[in-house]
Amino acid sequence: MAHTQTRTLAEREQPCLQVEFIRRMEQKALENFPLTWEEAVELINLDTLHIFDLIASANRVRRHYKGDEISICSIINAKSGHCPEDCAFCAQSSTASAGAPEFDLVEADKIIEGAKSGMAYGARKFGVVTSGYGFTKKGSKKILDKVMDHIRELNQKCEVHRCASLGIIDEATALKLKAAGLEEYHHNLETARSFFPNICATHDYEEDVATVRAVKMAGLRVCCGGIFGLGESREQRVEMAFTLRELDVDSVPINFLNPIRGTRMENQPPEPPLELLKIIAVYRMILPTKDIKMAGGREKNLRDLQSMVFAAGANSTMVGNYLTACGRPAEEDLQMISDLGLTVRTT
Repeated sequence: MAHTQTRTLAEREQPCLQVEFIRRMEQKALENFPLTWEEAVELINLDTLHIFDLIASANRVRRHYKGDEISICSIINAKSGHCPEDCAFCAQSSTASAGAPEFDLVEADKIIEGAKSGMAYGARKFGVVTSGYGFTKKGSKKILDKVMDHIRELNQKCEVHRCASLGIIDEATALKLKAAGLEEYHHNLETARSFFPNICATHDYEEDVATVRAVKMAGLRVCCGGIFGLGESREQRVEMAFTLRELDVDSVPINFLNPIRGTRMENQPPEPPLELLKIIAVYRMILPTKDIKMAGGREKNLRDLQSMVFAAGANSTMVGNYLTACGRPAEEDLQMISDLGLTVRTT
């Protein structure tokens, strides 16, 4: 007689235990009670079988703190190429042969045009992005002065939340930018401290951390996140989230690697879409009160699952083009938000 294979009691109870664990973590997040390292690692190592349970919990946490409004931002590549940094994923890296565009700082009218274009699609935030190490080295004062002039003019001509991503700066520079009318500063850590040497050797991780702290000391909002799919471990994804929590950043942009030919990451295999949705959900649980923003790489990596980013915990997204890659038409993102019964934040 053939024997029917049966699961043990422990095997039958295991899925229920994992769902129960997810709900406990949800309750902690709803109470803004910090997850421990062990809890966060267990969440990010959950089997794919439970990803939708995790997404449902993250969605409830998002709605609790952020409601059903989605914040939209856009950026302009205001100074491109000629970068001395060797970031493994970047088309503008000094080690890349990707043929990224190269041009000096654009004029103010170009920046204002970019801001108005984003505002037409509901973007309430606008970021001015420049390539390079930053503005703490000799010879950079002239460019920094011009950037501040552009920010002043942007402040006068556009009712938009003004952000900038200018590389590594100190508190004195952050204070000057604030005086010029800047409201928020973007500076990604990119990845975990323990993995950073694998992607960049031209500056130290602590310089990035110091920049975030300097910007906060100056009284600016901080937009700081990273890029996933570089070869980092799940635990290292949690490591970066804990660093962001310690730094108390305001907004966390989540990028997914879009391998670019001519960079050191050109042959990096993609992560499964459900794994990427898990990252968003876990970040929502670790950082329940923060803005979680979808940025580069979502179109290619998530494909038909793009609309699930908000259920997974995101409450913000970029629209339009990125630095050296094209995004999809903003109309499609607005339609996606509307189809989900969500609204675009207007204040």
